[in-house]
Amino acid sequence: MKKKLLLIDLATLPDEGQPLSGELPAEIFDLPEDDDAKAVGPLEFDLHVQRFGSELLLTGRISAPFEFTCVRTIHPFIQTIEVDPAAISMEITEGEEIDATEAVREEILINLPADPRCENADEPQECEIDPRYLAVDKPAGDTVETRPRAEGDDRWAALDALKNTDSDR
Repeated sequence: MKKKLLLIDLATLPDEGQPLSGELPAEIFDLPEDDDAKAVGPLEFDLHVQRFGSELLLTGRISAPFEFTCVRTIHPFIQTIEVDPAAISMEITEGEEIDATEAVREEILINLPADPRCENADEPQECEIDPRYLAVDKPAGDTVETRPRAEGDDRWAALDALKNTDSDR
């Protein structure tokens, strides 16, 4: 199967530019299987393409839906990453065709959230941390075990020793 690309034919591109709409398959994102973000739909684009000397400018809107895991609730959710307005500049090199696939792909990927939360989902959810997992103010009858600290953890002892020597002066 031939990979679908966003190819722009410079020979037929009018001086005033032209609109370009369509979609690219989710496979173009090529994210690792264990990545926190998973593309669940195509990258859609509605762009105006215009040449300015040795530069190709793509302006308009691009979007793609992704599945994330909420950093607060640990629940999966779908969020469409939309870049509107998008402005992508590409240098024109030798050749009659420019492949803008990678540039459009990267524009979506750099806009993925660092800490995805389900309150930002396409269908927002209540994004509250389950109080059973909070270390502070845990209810007495809680059944969730607190992870024990390592025996003989003396990482703070060195700092405590410095504090004690400063107070002796």
